[in-house]
Amino acid sequence: MTIGGVSAYLPPALVADREIEDRIGRESPGFTPRPGAIGKLSGIRTRHRAAEGEQASDLAVTAAAKLLSETGLAASDVDLILFASASQDLIEPATAHVVAAKLGATCPVFDVKNACNSFLNGMQVAESLILSGQYRRVLVCTGETGSRVVRWSVADREQFVDSLAGYTLSDAGAAMLLESSAGPGVFYRDFTADSARWHVSSIPGHGGANSRDPVADGYIRGAGRTLMESVVRGIRPQLDAALARTGLAREDFAVFFVHQVGVPHLRVFVEHSGVPEEQLVVTIADHGNVASCSLPLQLSLALESGRCGPGDKIAFIGLAGGTSIGVLFAELPS
Repeated sequence: MTIGGVSAYLPPALVADREIEDRIGRESPGFTPRPGAIGKLSGIRTRHRAAEGEQASDLAVTAAAKLLSETGLAASDVDLILFASASQDLIEPATAHVVAAKLGATCPVFDVKNACNSFLNGMQVAESLILSGQYRRVLVCTGETGSRVVRWSVADREQFVDSLAGYTLSDAGAAMLLESSAGPGVFYRDFTADSARWHVSSIPGHGGANSRDPVADGYIRGAGRTLMESVVRGIRPQLDAALARTGLAREDFAVFFVHQVGVPHLRVFVEHSGVPEEQLVVTIADHGNVASCSLPLQLSLALESGRCGPGDKIAFIGLAGGTSIGVLFAELPS
């Protein structure tokens, strides 16, 4: 299975740290964050915001339409659409249906959902279905509207820190074509989960296992230190095992695409993974945490800038809320 193309869309509206801190101060009786606190804790300067009324499906469709245009394909040339995202338009139906309708596609569709690893898992599912012979060309797409699960009214510093993950989130869309091919493509994949840590990052609203508290539900919560511990504990052994099984070294790869949730977390990754920073595409400071869009955005930017190209080996490393790690190796088609 080969990667036939990738595209990303970043909404043009940008929001800086100071704007976020000012809004928290306005909407939080009795609490005002210290100026520069978000930047100090996350290392993020700006993040993207979808326009009012712009849905996750719209961001995915913008990226997908661009990709189809660049590859000279029509929506009718796609055999399956996977919407692989932490965000969604509705609880039901699957957002993939909304994407397909907006693209004018009539192929089968379904959603793949696993927080920030959704897109990587979408690639995993697409590869399996292609290798089984069920589909020839699969469009994996995502649209993230994380800015809509941000808690603005904060009671105190403890609640501010618990809500910090939301202040890092950025809106974006991405799409990738995966195609049946005898040539180079995905040649290694390994996924693990520590599901006992599911509570490390969560959005309690819109589900059946919570109280539907109108004050507390619907906002992302996260334990940043615990997430950082997951990076340290889990990624290095899994990456080392992947390299050992494939007989490759870090220097055999043109670029490592790593999910980025904050600058401190990325520094910890560099320190503990053995991957030098010059092999990364750093997007977190200027684009924020775009959740499942992170990996395809980095690949898109790397291709545009010439950081990687035909015949190069590339690595995807995904991390979802401290519970899931994914490692996927691929070679770009010549």
